[in-house]
Amino acid sequence: MYIWVMVLGLCIGSFLNVLIYRLPRHIRIGFSRSTCPCCRMPIRFYDNIPVISYLLLAGKCRYCRAEISPRYPMVELLTAGMFVCFFWLYGLSWQFAVYGFLGAILLTIIFIDVEFQIIPDLLTIPGMVIGLGVSLLPSGIGIISSLIGLLVGGGVLYLIAILGDWLFKKESMGGGDIKMTAMLGAFLGWQKIVIIFFAGAFIGLIISVVVMMFSRQVRSSRIIPFGPFLAIAAFLAILYGDAIIAFYIEHFFFV
Repeated sequence: MYIWVMVLGLCIGSFLNVLIYRLPRHIRIGFSRSTCPCCRMPIRFYDNIPVISYLLLAGKCRYCRAEISPRYPMVELLTAGMFVCFFWLYGLSWQFAVYGFLGAILLTIIFIDVEFQIIPDLLTIPGMVIGLGVSLLPSGIGIISSLIGLLVGGGVLYLIAILGDWLFKKESMGGGDIKMTAMLGAFLGWQKIVIIFFAGAFIGLIISVVVMMFSRQVRSSRIIPFGPFLAIAAFLAILYGDAIIAFYIEHFFFV
């Protein structure tokens, strides 16, 4: 079963690569075949096998020999590893399906936001609706918790954005981040969205300082997308959120 889950993750990762390439470029997502970005030659099915084709082609296009970004096998392997991890934790269950779906959205957001500094509405807005829908499942968090999570997730970040715009006299946070946290709140509930706020800010601070120390380009632009840090924090909330909440209630919450 682990092998089948890994293969499923690799195939889904291959589709995520299509989303990562096409969504920010406003290319229609349909049944059209993928092409080489350089020579525009259609990619044959045997050159589109996750990871294996990249290795057999030595990371180059079969026709024009242009370099293929290592992002493609990276996304496929990350997706496969994520699916195996969720299967190990939850087995074949609704939690496995829901977290696998949410994790796929988060991986797509990470790579798009890093390259283009945008978070497509086509990912987050349907994600909010689906998050509310899966809350109604027998193992879901419940529609009330999901609604509160959506409002807290989007509302808090919206207020922070308004305050930042007022302080810095320019846009301090994109609308994509606000919609993303609203989506996460719909899936995970308000308690885990609080964890995501604090963990995302902490992770973002550490990584931003390190990146700015070694990247002159980042220092000059002063643009560091916040979406990837929220996504990493969301993965931590999925894996350890219940344990963190239980620890807090046990040690710091007094009735």
